[in-house]
Amino acid sequence: MPKAYRLAVIPGDGVGPEVTEQALRVLEAASEHFGFTYQTTEFPFGADHYLATNEFMPADQLDRFREMDAIFLGAIGDPRLPPGLVERGVIAAMRFGLDLYINLRPIKLYAEHLCPLKGKKPSDIDMVVVRENTEDLYTGIGGYFKRGTPDEVVIANQIFTRKGCERAVRYAFELASKRPRKKLTLVDKANAIEVQQLWRRTVQEAAPDYPGVTFDFAYIDAACMWMVKNPESFDVIVTPNLFGDILTDLGAMIQGGMGVAASGNINPGHVSLFEPIHGSAPKYKGTNSVSPLAAIAAVGMMLGYLGEREAAVTVESAIVALLASARIPSLDAASGLRTSQIGDMVLAELPAHAPAAPEPAPAR
Repeated sequence: MPKAYRLAVIPGDGVGPEVTEQALRVLEAASEHFGFTYQTTEFPFGADHYLATNEFMPADQLDRFREMDAIFLGAIGDPRLPPGLVERGVIAAMRFGLDLYINLRPIKLYAEHLCPLKGKKPSDIDMVVVRENTEDLYTGIGGYFKRGTPDEVVIANQIFTRKGCERAVRYAFELASKRPRKKLTLVDKANAIEVQQLWRRTVQEAAPDYPGVTFDFAYIDAACMWMVKNPESFDVIVTPNLFGDILTDLGAMIQGGMGVAASGNINPGHVSLFEPIHGSAPKYKGTNSVSPLAAIAAVGMMLGYLGEREAAVTVESAIVALLASARIPSLDAASGLRTSQIGDMVLAELPAHAPAAPEPAPAR
């Protein structure tokens, strides 16, 4: 019997609906070829919903999400609202409320001409960042004293727990153990922020359970430098929330740009969220000019998480072929291709990379 999935879809703000439309076209084509079925439920959460209702999400919304197998998000953010307001009300609410404690960011160079680094090839840039996703400064613990005065004081507490560190570290070790190079790098700032020694101790204490994986440490400033100079030195990176947020945007640039960067917000074994990381790009809203490849790649990640491995590989292979051949020459809005046109190109490319459909069983 074909598998059936329940999917929540949040097109969101700006270009979110446009890239989501193309991503869902690819999902539909994959389902037809690989024989799974799905049902989508669309939710309106984002800036327009907030401005119309003065709420981010209904009180029972997280329970509704828990009934789903996955969530697909197009983009969130709008200049009509204070910076971060709707992001905290929607994305952060899901990350914390659904305990999406892993932010998973593949960083892969699909075509040499896309890379801004001299002499780097696809074989040099193939890493995954495991960013702890529910702690650190993002908890919002802290506050203001004498706000708006010359004596204003602001306190923000950087929170790490052993549980939070260990589950991120073990997820990263497991991932590294399944990759060819089997290498893990912890990126921290334990020399200047002494409490981050917790991360180093956690890696050292977990390492004996993964004897096939080698590990090392890098400070965040050095890691940024090496990611530009020697990206081939990284395989799996595990890092706290704030550093992961910064490091993955750098990673997106060396893989060619935000236009192909996708991420998963994951609670293993539970409903998880997948999205492109390029944001809502409000100035391009309605222009049909931004690349939907990151959203399509996020659908590929979602398929892999759901267990549709062949479908996930096929989607990624179609993206690689279009970029490596320069049929899609760049990942930005200056590519000369329309959003819908790129969607058409991916759909046309899928059959070339999908395994042949199984022969129907003979009639009895």
